[in-house]
Amino acid sequence: MKQMINQEHIEGRIYQHDLAVKTVQNQQSANFGKEFIAGTLDIATDEEGLNVLQVHFTYITETTKSGGKNATFAALKKIIDEGKAIITDGKDLATRVKIDTALALNDFYAQDGSLVSVKTNEGGFVTIIGELCPENERNTFTTDMLITNVNLVEADEEKNITEPYIAVRGAVFNFRNALLPVEFVVRNAAGMKYFEDLGVTPAEPIFTKVWGKINATTTTVERTEESAFGEAAVKTYERKTKEWTITGTAKIPYDFGDEKVLTSDDITKAMQDREVYLADIKKRADEYRAQKTSAQASAFAAGAMSTPVTAKGGFNF
Repeated sequence: MKQMINQEHIEGRIYQHDLAVKTVQNQQSANFGKEFIAGTLDIATDEEGLNVLQVHFTYITETTKSGGKNATFAALKKIIDEGKAIITDGKDLATRVKIDTALALNDFYAQDGSLVSVKTNEGGFVTIIGELCPENERNTFTTDMLITNVNLVEADEEKNITEPYIAVRGAVFNFRNALLPVEFVVRNAAGMKYFEDLGVTPAEPIFTKVWGKINATTTTVERTEESAFGEAAVKTYERKTKEWTITGTAKIPYDFGDEKVLTSDDITKAMQDREVYLADIKKRADEYRAQKTSAQASAFAAGAMSTPVTAKGGFNF
């Protein structure tokens, strides 16, 4: 199995952040009391400040595994201490950074028990810079992808889909070669035709390299609620969407089935590993909800015992 490509380059001005220096609280950990940086860093990649991409940092320590100085820790610490952001200091003063990161998934289970997998930009190398690269190079990704499904999505006004596009489904891999189910989109007409003509099916997948742009958009949606009398109530809210748009792909796909590249056995093993990983997440989510429900029930019972009974009716307020 080859070492998979999963690269993202995000460059621009700091829009906002919630980075913070923390310490390991787990007394059983060998790193108890050790400082690390965690939080999110939002970067505006365009000059208008509309394409804002978030990078998540979970555990960035001052030193690397080999004991050397961690340049990313130093950069993030400088951002915490001295960094300027667009929303607080304006575009001209905002700190410029570049981040070489990777596509990841934030997997969690919703209240109804359904799995939610949100694409995220996870960690990476952070550098504070003076000048920015050309705007069209500030929000790019390149990944190896096992494509299992290509589907035409038609325009739908009710779903706020203004034009048709191709949904490309399959899997990419992180640096541990763990399987990450994802969906990318294709909006270029020639690209849409190319992917439709591939004839991809789950039984006949294609393994290739794709690249493109990461785009975050915010649209204002208006909803009208009719009233039993008088004027209707008009409500507006913002809908934020983020998509990975494929703009190119390798001319010649990889040789899927080659042991040095990727085989069906590799995929089967990766899928089994993911099931184990998801089972652990679900177990922890169920345990957390059970504890929360138990605590709420205890609080309700205590409150019920101490709450006086009030006669129905006769309220004077």
